[in-house]
Amino acid sequence: MIERCIAAGWLAGSGALSHNRLLAAWEEAEQQAVKPTAADVLGPFFRKGAPNLRTLRNPGDPGFPLLVSGRVLNTKGQLVEGAAVDLWHADHAGRYDTRGYKFRTKITPDAKGDYAVETIFPGHYSDRPAQHIHYLITAPGHKPLITQAYFATDPFFEGDPVKNWNKRAIAANRELILAVKLFEGPAAPRAEIRFDIVLEKA
Repeated sequence: MIERCIAAGWLAGSGALSHNRLLAAWEEAEQQAVKPTAADVLGPFFRKGAPNLRTLRNPGDPGFPLLVSGRVLNTKGQLVEGAAVDLWHADHAGRYDTRGYKFRTKITPDAKGDYAVETIFPGHYSDRPAQHIHYLITAPGHKPLITQAYFATDPFFEGDPVKNWNKRAIAANRELILAVKLFEGPAAPRAEIRFDIVLEKA
């Protein structure tokens, strides 16, 4: 299609940019484009006004330690300035704090676009039996995004999230089921997921 547009004169390069160089440049730009993060349901447990916290897990909290990190980008792979990330999840027993802000935060990524939160693996509950973390991301000039992160290690996916990602229509998109890294060492074991968020322009 791009070649037909060039041949018809609907797409042209300035100066001495040849047909082949123009096509190669276009294809390279298309390959560098990043797909927007898939949306998912908000759920009934969102609360406005969460504090800006990087550590949600207090000493003695039950649950396996988890680091959640990532970046906020646009579809060109560029950092998004001024983004705000609301993140919340259930406790280890699958209960949400609906009166306070336990396991809830609203953070601003740093100058490199990175965010990181120390927390725990959320528990299961009957209405949505897959472990998940809720996200609401906003940024100037971009569409708000509501989504969720799921865990490839969750027993709900029966050891095969590629095959079972849509089990009971819980996860909205297979790409939202994230790989889990496990770290062992002198300190207590912990897990980590990385969830890069890609926003669309408004």
